[in-house]
Amino acid sequence: MRVECKISADYKEPYAVIYLNKMTKAIAEIISMLEKEGTDSLTLVATKEKRTYFIKPEEISLVRSEGREIVCYDKLKNKYVLDKPLYELESILDHHFVRVSKSTIVNIRQINHVEASLNGTMELVMKNGITDYISRSYRKVFKERLGLE
Repeated sequence: MRVECKISADYKEPYAVIYLNKMTKAIAEIISMLEKEGTDSLTLVATKEKRTYFIKPEEISLVRSEGREIVCYDKLKNKYVLDKPLYELESILDHHFVRVSKSTIVNIRQINHVEASLNGTMELVMKNGITDYISRSYRKVFKERLGLE
């Protein structure tokens, strides 16, 4: 494989373009590693009981809208209120997060199991015990992200 790197102080942010005739597991891992570059510093600001907390994305199990609030649950099932809308969180969270319904984004590393239900939805059970549903309109994207389709 031919690799070319250009280094210049003019570049504000790294940018990579990869030309392929087919995707391989090794290339997918490299892409995953490149996408993660720089996200280690991402911290979300959340509130709980009038206190402000700084939460790393890897600690988040799921994010969803509950009434007028956008809340996230961590690995220990603690609930925090976020100050960003769901669509914005979806764009800034890394590739380990996937939208499963209009109101929920989940961390795929925190999924315990998924069960199909009779009405076409799928019940999602997180490692911390929280449940949610994958709606029919998001099921295909969910399965693709997990490599099931």
